[in-house]
Amino acid sequence: MTGSDHQTQANRVAGSVLRPMVLADVDRVAELEVLCFTTPWPRSAIEEELISNPRAHYFVYEVGGKIVGYCGFWLILDEGHITNLAIDPVERLRGYAQDMIAQFVQKAEALGAASLTLEVRSGNASAIHVYEKAGFVSMGVRKGYYLDSGEDALIMWKTI
Repeated sequence: MTGSDHQTQANRVAGSVLRPMVLADVDRVAELEVLCFTTPWPRSAIEEELISNPRAHYFVYEVGGKIVGYCGFWLILDEGHITNLAIDPVERLRGYAQDMIAQFVQKAEALGAASLTLEVRSGNASAIHVYEKAGFVSMGVRKGYYLDSGEDALIMWKTI
């Protein structure tokens, strides 16, 4: 076990697990989409990702057996393109996001990702802080990326 592996284990939230998403989880994930995003993915899109996208890898984050978050990415060659990452708003500020991301990075690496990328609203300071704390670095801007508001997206990367 390396020093960083040991630290990840030591910082793990008690009773937490990041496991592959299954169809039985879709209702809760769709609920999280509505709670967390101004333009949520519909339930059908989440289901379609699980059933039909061979590049997609989605996980639910449970604490004490309750789904409090989820995340997913598309693996394209050795790049993981994060599509969604969410923690229930009532469960935030408990260290869950950092724990989920740490477990997620390990899963992505095990699946063959050498790097991860994501877009985040430029005005979402709390999410940007979480990503920076997890080692993501802002590498560019997508102007007007979010169609609902015209807001820019920061493009963030992390090398695994």
